[in-house]
Amino acid sequence: MKCSPFLFLILTLIYCTNTNAQTGSLKKKWTNMLDADLTKWEKFIGVPHTSLELEGYPKGDGMKGIPIGLNKDPLNVFSTIQENGETVLKITGQIYGALSTKEDYSNYHLKLQFKWGEKKYAPRLTAKRDNGLLYHGTGPHGAFWNVWMRSNEMQVQEADMGDYYALAGAKSSIPVIKDTDKLWLYTPKAPLVEVTRAKQRGGIEKPNGEWNTLELICIDDKSLHIVNGKVVNVLNNSRITVDGKDIKLTNGKIQIQSEGAEAYYKNIQIKAIKKYPSEYLKQIE
Repeated sequence: MKCSPFLFLILTLIYCTNTNAQTGSLKKKWTNMLDADLTKWEKFIGVPHTSLELEGYPKGDGMKGIPIGLNKDPLNVFSTIQENGETVLKITGQIYGALSTKEDYSNYHLKLQFKWGEKKYAPRLTAKRDNGLLYHGTGPHGAFWNVWMRSNEMQVQEADMGDYYALAGAKSSIPVIKDTDKLWLYTPKAPLVEVTRAKQRGGIEKPNGEWNTLELICIDDKSLHIVNGKVVNVLNNSRITVDGKDIKLTNGKIQIQSEGAEAYYKNIQIKAIKKYPSEYLKQIE
């Protein structure tokens, strides 16, 4: 469908207005995002794999087919538990899914802790354990693989924490060089290249079962992926394209994935931010 210049302007104004509104809703102090009842979140569950014992829902390969949908979680893929007096988000990984914020956010610092569980599920039984933080999620649920929104992804995968993936048409410019596998590798001070995937350099994750600290800092159309205090990816000029015209990708929902592996999150906090903390700024200058 073609989009007239006037309609494109209206869409842009709506998008920018929403961005400004959400910026004002955050506080300068850390706000806890995780409680036992997940009151700040909603669930979207994707297509059940044929290997699952689940009556009443059409099954597929986990990506193609009919998703279970919004706020229907028959296997309790997303839940909370208490561990040492702390509320912990438990993700079984049985079905691809998303735990999505009810609000849109922009200009923020997100900080949380993450660790792997033991179990793995089809279609990723023999693949690396996988999860992810999606951000600036826009449009409908299910735009990517019938489960996730169009968004940027901070990859949370064994040996690849902090990689960048673009979902359903998002894109960014990142300082990168080609590595020995001919993949784009984040390299500070390298030329900016428009990419939909960029690897981090690795070696900064903790052993499976131990807690990692993950941080995501988003200011305007730029974002930092931070793993255990190390900046591992820097996105510039994040955007989507509407009728051949680029619109800055600066705000949207935050989604936590379920992607075939048992995983745990805790201490999920967010606050408003206007400039990068000095300890991270010096890593990218």
